[in-house]
Amino acid sequence: MKNESQQALLLLWQYLHQHTDEQHPVSVTDILAFWQQHGIQAGRKSVYTDIELLQNVGMDIVCVKSSQNRYFVGQGLFELPELKLLVDAVESSRFITEKKSTALIKKLGHLTSTAQAEQLNRRIYMGGTPKPENESIYYNVDTIHNAVQKKQQITFQYFEYTPKKEKILKHDGYKYRFSPYAMIWNRDCYYAVGWSEKHGKIAQFRVDRMTAVEPLEQAAVQTPDFDPAEYVRKVFGMYPDDLCTVELLCDNEVMRSVIDRFGENVRTETADEQHFRATVEVAPSPPFFSWIFTFGGKIRIISPLTVLEEMRDMAAWLK
Repeated sequence: MKNESQQALLLLWQYLHQHTDEQHPVSVTDILAFWQQHGIQAGRKSVYTDIELLQNVGMDIVCVKSSQNRYFVGQGLFELPELKLLVDAVESSRFITEKKSTALIKKLGHLTSTAQAEQLNRRIYMGGTPKPENESIYYNVDTIHNAVQKKQQITFQYFEYTPKKEKILKHDGYKYRFSPYAMIWNRDCYYAVGWSEKHGKIAQFRVDRMTAVEPLEQAAVQTPDFDPAEYVRKVFGMYPDDLCTVELLCDNEVMRSVIDRFGENVRTETADEQHFRATVEVAPSPPFFSWIFTFGGKIRIISPLTVLEEMRDMAAWLK
């Protein structure tokens, strides 16, 4: 009898959690019928007692009083709009494979009623790069995050593509020893940033091109002055070029864009009534030049001349 009452309580919790919400309350009769389907014979008093027990341990069961009281689970761990946002994030992520997206969205559906879970079946149509096929990315990110938290090194191999789109390991399968400091999300890609033993400096690697990622027991090589936020501002597009100081002449109307890119602490001064100068430290790379091109002359490089010449060469090549 004791086992049956425990089973009834667990089944009631499952039933209310999976099948009820504000638009779909259930009656005592519905609960008794559900119990009966699972071989449990009980009376109305048992329903009231078990609902009270669940409420006492913190389950938010709301009673809609009427000639026949009806019950539903109130606010759960997540509200439906919050779950929809999470589903959209999973669906639109180019980092998560199609298979893993489907599995994660199904799990998110278990956090609400079946009726509301149906509203989570929504497609986000993305432009540009499709979802990856490499299932190991998901687990590589977790391994790297753990290494960052534990301040430990990792080892991995890195691959690239041949002109025939075949994957080949760089440097004949060389195993990189790496001290990860941070994970950076940039342009729909994950990057691991840290100290590279091979390069003898801070470097970055795209996680979707890392394979055979393994944690090591050795403590990470530390660089005390490393600032992930500053690194993102300075290194455009994850290019490992040497940083340099660049002076820009900008139209007043693009101040918002300059702040968006370099932060509110970017050094600026008035040039004339229509322009201001901005002094920034960046990697003079194609992504940086492409960013300047998007403003159609409203942002121009003043110095150094070497960087200006690099941008002109790039513009000439594009033409």
